[in-house]
Amino acid sequence: MRDYLIKRLLLLIPTMLGITVITFFIIQLAPGNPVERKLQLDEGIKSEAITQQIVEETKKLYGLDKPIYERYWIWLKQIATLDFGRSYKDHRPVIDKIAERLPITITLNILSIFIIYLVAIPLGVYSAVRTGSFMERSSTFFLFILYSIPSFWMAMILIFFLGGGEYWNVFPVYGILSPGAETYPFYKKALDFLWHIVLPVFCLTYGSFAYLSRFQKGSLLEVLREDFVRTATAKGLPPSRVILRHALRNALIPIITILAGILPAMIGGSVIIETIFSIPGIGQLGFESVLARDYPMIMAIATISAFLTLLGILVSDIVYVLVDPRISFGGRR
Repeated sequence: MRDYLIKRLLLLIPTMLGITVITFFIIQLAPGNPVERKLQLDEGIKSEAITQQIVEETKKLYGLDKPIYERYWIWLKQIATLDFGRSYKDHRPVIDKIAERLPITITLNILSIFIIYLVAIPLGVYSAVRTGSFMERSSTFFLFILYSIPSFWMAMILIFFLGGGEYWNVFPVYGILSPGAETYPFYKKALDFLWHIVLPVFCLTYGSFAYLSRFQKGSLLEVLREDFVRTATAKGLPPSRVILRHALRNALIPIITILAGILPAMIGGSVIIETIFSIPGIGQLGFESVLARDYPMIMAIATISAFLTLLGILVSDIVYVLVDPRISFGGRR
């Protein structure tokens, strides 16, 4: 296992290099001038009033006067020491701004992934066991209706009906804490935080219920047709034991692979949800950085997101072995 982990960690280096090269060049070549944008935001200077001298001085200040390959090499040397530079927007260190917001986004995503698997796996097992029943067809129909609704539209619907829009004011729709919650006791502050993220977490999870539960159903139905399941049934084992102890463990293997894809998708979805609900997380920060053409911040967020995605793939590979004893790090036994 140690050799496998070392090999995979070493493979992260060229993979991350490739991702950062592509991301850096795409961002640098994207339309929009960060210099003029910065001057407009900070000094209120209109575009036609910006002189060429001011532009050149500002480019030199932020290192934008250098060739793109040289800027990438400078940036690469900086992140080797975890120095992502300073934000063009407010001159604060990028790593400090990310450290403030990253825990919020990670918390939202961990809770969402936990809820997705907690709901989707039992639902998929039930659908496989009760295939063709009225409840199975009804739940499938309802879940696919949810799956077809875009997350931003669902957020608007929830705000309209449950967030004090026109009907019930049940859940807060702004931020993660109530005003003055910083002085609450820990348990009360935690409850207030959970109450604030009910709607955002639902928007991050509902779309995956249908997808993952159907995937679980198909995987379990395929395993139930295997010879070892028939043998266990022929020996007189109870159906619940055959399904939960023998079939489900093998059917979970494809579900684990999806974990590596859910994480980046949820980080991407956080941009929309965090912006709508004014949650001070990485998603909102990334959206604001794109509008401000804040290159250092955009690159830092893209790099961290890519690293978390690759880390998720590595974790899913490790969990493989824990779920299926037939699989080892050195190959199949």
